[in-house]
Amino acid sequence: MASEEQLALSNMIKAVHQSLRDLSKCSDPSQVWEQHVRNQKELDRYATAMFKLATSHWDKTMETTNKKENCRIQWVMNACRNYFFTRNLAIYRDKDERVMKEMNENYVCSEEPYPIEKIKLLDVGSCYNPFADFPEADVTAIDIAPATDTVMYCDFLTIPLKETPPFHSNNRVEGLPPMYFDAVVFSLMLEYIPTSGQRMHCCQKAYDVLKPEGLLLIVTPDSCHQGANAKLMKNWRYSLGLLGFARVKIEKLQHITCMAFRKCLVKEVSQQWCAANQEDYMEPALYIPQDFNTNPIVLESVGQQRERTTEEDNDISEMFAAMPCSDVEMS
Repeated sequence: MASEEQLALSNMIKAVHQSLRDLSKCSDPSQVWEQHVRNQKELDRYATAMFKLATSHWDKTMETTNKKENCRIQWVMNACRNYFFTRNLAIYRDKDERVMKEMNENYVCSEEPYPIEKIKLLDVGSCYNPFADFPEADVTAIDIAPATDTVMYCDFLTIPLKETPPFHSNNRVEGLPPMYFDAVVFSLMLEYIPTSGQRMHCCQKAYDVLKPEGLLLIVTPDSCHQGANAKLMKNWRYSLGLLGFARVKIEKLQHITCMAFRKCLVKEVSQQWCAANQEDYMEPALYIPQDFNTNPIVLESVGQQRERTTEEDNDISEMFAAMPCSDVEMS
């Protein structure tokens, strides 16, 4: 059971998210976001609340439940290790090549074997840089509300691509280099972004800054039973496939769903899956359950049955407060 402080902190975070979504329904979402990132007082309150939840409460939850398999940080790093430091990357490349040769018998892969010593990892919405202690990762941690000085200020929604390094100075990111990072992490971040279109924009930018065959890793809150949001998640896979991402792994853990997507060698690979698997309800959109609080028509269109009740909404607040997904000690 979450404590009163946990619930207060999570309710504050939830209120910020809901306010942004509500304002974006009746105003230009880009202007709503611009005003938000200029509201330093609210950003500071948000950073303090998220930092305290992660370091003071989620850690304790993990210690008492001993469920390290539900840790978002460990899941992300395990996914990176299994992909980059085993034969899995080569297996996925072979799969891409087979698909391309089926579509074009003259296709020849021009990419060299993926060179990697340390994983260049961009942690978007990092808050306090939880990946910093992993020796196999070279982390660039960014946030609009950094909670520690190891995290640089950056508005990922609006930051331009910048070819020439260095891409940051004075603890602020001035631009992000295209095709530079091995992995991009959105951990509990997309729920902050108020609209589907802006979330799609974030994923497009992740595609742009990833090297070919790099990983996009997404962690999203999900307290529903296995399969309850299956159509929603399949629509995510479809939408990301249109951008050029292919699924590597999707896993439902306690309170969260974790996803890893690969930037295909060529977009036609993932887009071919989209063409073969598109269903009537699918559209290029990244909806989250909270989008449907006041939009039952959209809710029905992606396979949900109804709006959440007030009790269910309160359950989500408590779930977020007690989420066992902070960082853990490495063995």
